[in-house]
Amino acid sequence: MANIFDLFKKIESQKTPPAPITFIVAGLGNPGAEYDRTRHNAGFAAIDLLADSLNVTVNRARFDALTADAVIGGKRVLLMKPQLYMNQSGVSIAKAADFYRIPPENIIVISDDINLEVGRLRIRRSGSDGGQKGLRSIIKSLGTEAFPRIRLGVGKVPAGGDVVSWVLGKIPSDLRDSFRTTAEQVRQIVPLLLEGNYDKAMCEFNR
Repeated sequence: MANIFDLFKKIESQKTPPAPITFIVAGLGNPGAEYDRTRHNAGFAAIDLLADSLNVTVNRARFDALTADAVIGGKRVLLMKPQLYMNQSGVSIAKAADFYRIPPENIIVISDDINLEVGRLRIRRSGSDGGQKGLRSIIKSLGTEAFPRIRLGVGKVPAGGDVVSWVLGKIPSDLRDSFRTTAEQVRQIVPLLLEGNYDKAMCEFNR
């Protein structure tokens, strides 16, 4: 029996250590049940759909965020939902990036976009915040605009409407299926971005 146990120990010692986390995929939103299904929580919704497809749950508290460790296309990825509210999203992401030494170009951010109608999305390799305060916080915390992002359309603010009330309002029931269909495309987009296939991703999904 001793020889069998020695063999098991030898096998354990020869196991390849897990690959390091080299990418972050973060969805933006606000914590709390009152913000669930709101336009501003489009990023959270997309991350949850992505996590479901990978059979993981984004529920481990780290870096002032809820996180999950996942493997996508052979790459080890940290999924994140920052919990410091939208305006401080960058603080959480910068903490994780510093810990894992992940460069900005390996941080994929998913957010809402009030300049796009529901059912549309936009992929960019870099760029300004476009008025999105979560992206603004990330740019400030990372000190650069050079990180990829996927922006999900949540509809334009009606003429004379209040932006804050709009983004904190819920997506109408008749548009939720369209939004979900678009958010589910993140599952196809993220592997392309992890491989650096930005042109293909933008050609196939930007509209």
